[in-house]
Amino acid sequence: MLNIKEQVDVCVVGAGHAGCEAALACARLGFETVIFTVSVDSIALMPCNPNIGGTSKGHLVREIDALGGEMGKNIDRTFIQSKMLNRSKGPAVHSLRAQADKAEYSRSMRKVLENQEHLTIKQAEVCELLVEECEQSCSDILKRKIVGLKTFTGTVYECRTVILCTGTYLKARCLCGEAITYTGPNGLQAANHLTDSLLGLGIEMRRFKTGTPARMDRRSLDFEKMEEQFGDERVIPFSFSTDPNEVQIDQVSCYLTYTNEQTHDIIRANLDRSPIYAGVIEGTGPRYCPSIEDKVVKFSDKDRHQVFIEPEGLHTNEMYVSGMSSSLPEDVQLAMYRTVAGMEHCKMVRNAYAIEYDCIDPKQLYPTLEFKSIRGLFSGGQFNGSSGYEEAAAQGLMAGINASLSMQGKEQIVLDRSQAYIGVLIDDLVTKENFEPYRMMTSRAEYRLLLRQDNADLRLRQIGYEAGLVPEEIYKATLNKKEQINAEVFRLKNTVVGASKNIQEFLTAHESAPLKTGVTLAELICRPELTYESIAKIDLERMPLPVDVVEQVEIEIKYEGYIERQLKQVEHYKKMEKKKIPADLDYNEVGSLRLEARQKLIAYKPVSVGQASRISGVSPADISVLLVYLENYKRKHEVSY
Repeated sequence: MLNIKEQVDVCVVGAGHAGCEAALACARLGFETVIFTVSVDSIALMPCNPNIGGTSKGHLVREIDALGGEMGKNIDRTFIQSKMLNRSKGPAVHSLRAQADKAEYSRSMRKVLENQEHLTIKQAEVCELLVEECEQSCSDILKRKIVGLKTFTGTVYECRTVILCTGTYLKARCLCGEAITYTGPNGLQAANHLTDSLLGLGIEMRRFKTGTPARMDRRSLDFEKMEEQFGDERVIPFSFSTDPNEVQIDQVSCYLTYTNEQTHDIIRANLDRSPIYAGVIEGTGPRYCPSIEDKVVKFSDKDRHQVFIEPEGLHTNEMYVSGMSSSLPEDVQLAMYRTVAGMEHCKMVRNAYAIEYDCIDPKQLYPTLEFKSIRGLFSGGQFNGSSGYEEAAAQGLMAGINASLSMQGKEQIVLDRSQAYIGVLIDDLVTKENFEPYRMMTSRAEYRLLLRQDNADLRLRQIGYEAGLVPEEIYKATLNKKEQINAEVFRLKNTVVGASKNIQEFLTAHESAPLKTGVTLAELICRPELTYESIAKIDLERMPLPVDVVEQVEIEIKYEGYIERQLKQVEHYKKMEKKKIPADLDYNEVGSLRLEARQKLIAYKPVSVGQASRISGVSPADISVLLVYLENYKRKHEVSY
């Protein structure tokens, strides 16, 4: 019997949004990479909502792009509607959201992968990870290392690194009322063998659940009874590299309608047939993306819920019913959908369903997304207990970057909470107890005024460039942009206008208080009723600047006080992050630690005092004890932390 054996640098398991970013990062950095998928037709699949971005998620996409990832570029190529959310609020919560042509998004990303040098796509189910004991050079903590994997057909791939991005496919089953199918999303093959290998390696697994609404035949809907939702008149691209003029296209419309009491009555009358409430579903679902059953039960005071009808693409009649995911039986689904205005005669192309799947407890990961117990094994995406395409892609990119840096013998990258939403996302996953699929939200980022989506390139381009994913010309363009911003802010702060007649008339025309003495142009821009654009008439030395530069200048000036306050908070935060904890520290030797804190610190193995302080169950008093112990430890072992 002949056995097939391949040798590569990196094996990426799963070709969803996390897997695509991980594989592209490794291949672009010159490592021979193979990406495994149960079906090549599922590459960058959107089994749920056909959109990219949204509140806080738009920040993640911009950060992925700034670091050299692909998601922003791909949605710019394939969107059919784009809208900037939260425009009426401050810039910290502005979030870009784009409706994708679902099939074209997948097709476009597959094309990128297929034409990427050093990258091979393989349709196969991975069933076993191959691990060996480390040599003497390994640390006491990492006693094992990854050496390869085996597919269901018996092929062995020897490699230096494995990145697990299995999404919702591990031992997946889909539920629609009493009907249960043992498949992955969209009826694709589940991956039923890898879980046992992971358990055999001592990896702690969890069971999570998510769901998706039905898809309707467009011809069966009455849009006259719904509110038409348009895209922005001027589209802003996701990628900083996309020419804004190239994305000014004719956009399709979405539609808004609502559930009503009749809808809710049907749901309440059939809760006993819902797998969620009948106890059939084992997994925990996402709190912030509940099924319509959950909404009706948990928000019983509401007499209606929003329902968005969104096109799945330009070349299909399928419409996505956003806001009404469900696992109720098909007959109940049809009855409840037909109570919604405009959907009285709807025809379902695909039923709504819930999906259960295996994932890990992410406390087993370092902030680099490498497993603490197995060197060379990384993971990203929903396999880490998160939800959402954007969260997955962000983790996949960081796992790919860090896997590559590890193979180069370089220090891995950890984005902290003051640098990026990606840093907040990963820190929350590996530090906090997550008993449900994690979803990114702006409220989770304590430094969100600094972490705006509009300045992601200014924050992260250098990191992407140093990692090797951002080309030099793009990095230089970012540096030039930064210089233009600084120069213009300096000019405005040092240009004084007096209380002359034309200045006073200008201020009166804009309902702004007259001047009693000279002020700088920057001080005028700080007034709520005035903007950089509006003061152009009295700014005689102004030179034309790019739109993105002007945007940053105005934000820096108007929010200077708030930004400076957050920067001071970041200084304190950084001090705690710099206090590193030795990987082999024995917490049983740390006297005066409370039992709960000791147990949590042993379980999570934080890499810094800052991370330790964010672990649930570790109090400020415990941190004080730990700091004293580390000072003595440093003197005893003559190490710097």
